[in-house]
Amino acid sequence: MAGRVRVFIATSLDGFIAGPNDDLSWLPQPTGDPPPDYGYKAFIAEVGALLMGRNTYDVVAGFSGPWLYGELPMLVATGRPLTPVHPSVRAVSGAIGPLIEQARATAGEADVYLDGGNLIRQALDAGLVDELIVSVVPVILGAGAPLFAGVERRQPLTLESSAVLEDGLVQLRYRPLAQL
Repeated sequence: MAGRVRVFIATSLDGFIAGPNDDLSWLPQPTGDPPPDYGYKAFIAEVGALLMGRNTYDVVAGFSGPWLYGELPMLVATGRPLTPVHPSVRAVSGAIGPLIEQARATAGEADVYLDGGNLIRQALDAGLVDELIVSVVPVILGAGAPLFAGVERRQPLTLESSAVLEDGLVQLRYRPLAQL
């Protein structure tokens, strides 16, 4: 049985996943011993492959420090040449349905982690997202890259859980219902 297609993403209170010029400095910088992970370790432990959009990949590929995704296979959806920054990264292209199927095949029975605003919107429109985990960061950006701008169809959701996390984050876990 194939795993779920899941989103794990942070937004500002006003719905942006990045500020102007892909600025992510507004995201919490966890401190403490150990620092909070906002549920990421438990989430990523169930993931067998990551399908990421090219713009998101370009941002995370520029981060300093160790590769954030370890050996997790990462498929980067792009129509441009890609120079992988890690051996687990490979370029893929095509429509969202076949891209999800490639990611599912790579993940085996584990889940697929879908990341990148454009891919998330396409997958929602196609009815291919099984779970949305959205962590709302207590900051208002006013501008940037909105998470849901461009979604073409209304998408009803069922709230599965909510939690107040460290640093004032509110994490919302939704299951998409049939589209209207």
